[in-house]
Amino acid sequence: MTNYLDFEKPLAEIEGKAEELRSMARQNEEMDVADEAAALDRKAGELLEELYENLTPWRKCQVARHPDRPHCQDYIEALFTEFTPLAGDRNFADDHAVMGGLARFNDQPVVVIGQEKGNNTKSRIERNFGMARPEGYRKAIRLMEMADKFNLPIITLVDTPGAYPGKGAEERGQSEAIARSTEKCLQVGVPVISVIIGEGGSGGAVALATANKLAMLEHSVYSVITPEGCASILWKNSDKMREAAEALRLTAADLLQLGVVDRSIREPKGGAHRGAEDAIKAVGSAISEMLKDVEGMDRQQVINARRQKFMSMGSKGLAA
Repeated sequence: MTNYLDFEKPLAEIEGKAEELRSMARQNEEMDVADEAAALDRKAGELLEELYENLTPWRKCQVARHPDRPHCQDYIEALFTEFTPLAGDRNFADDHAVMGGLARFNDQPVVVIGQEKGNNTKSRIERNFGMARPEGYRKAIRLMEMADKFNLPIITLVDTPGAYPGKGAEERGQSEAIARSTEKCLQVGVPVISVIIGEGGSGGAVALATANKLAMLEHSVYSVITPEGCASILWKNSDKMREAAEALRLTAADLLQLGVVDRSIREPKGGAHRGAEDAIKAVGSAISEMLKDVEGMDRQQVINARRQKFMSMGSKGLAA
């Protein structure tokens, strides 16, 4: 069953009518509804293309959060082989919002780390909706140190509304853990390749996305705060989230222009949730290309290139 977003209601009506016609035909073989159903299918296809051709920043936020969008685990299962998950931060606990371990990408040994939101009520609760606690970021640090020790490229898949803001997380040093993870991304002498596959929210995303090469899926978002949070602070009214989304410049197109990300990955028509297999393949191709971009660099070159990237950030696209 398709989960429709608010702005897709007209599309839901057309596709619903087409399915209703086909259902009636299945019950009565004498009914011939092929032409009517095909006409509705064409109309739905045209409307889908029209809706997704010029999505507003707020609508992109909605698409990035779509529950049927492929998540970290889907990408790992499809793109990586011999994945060996590693658990725990060797200090407090294992955070299920962050998953990672050793794997092979195109037969190349790598360390892959990502944020997993879950795909049903039980797994979403278990994964804390992709919001990591301090032990999740400390697990990521441990895996990055392992990758650095064994000279393995690091691939991160980012999808989080932000780090978990609960009392226990703050007591255990949430901000310090995020800062250490970000610092570790900058320190390692191996390439860090990152892809924003859904939401890239706040420091919780930066902690894994401080990379040599950073890509975003076309309808993903990456920002310092959620539009709702921004609206609550600036206007004292979360209903102003549409205006906040516009001001935050959080889309792949905006961030590519500003030099924050290196590439935008095109999604299937109607978003990654309507063509998960194609979206995953596109991400795999982008990761391959980004790994080639850093191929042949020694450890110091990798570190210097990554630092220079962030030191120069903000100098591009200022006139936009």
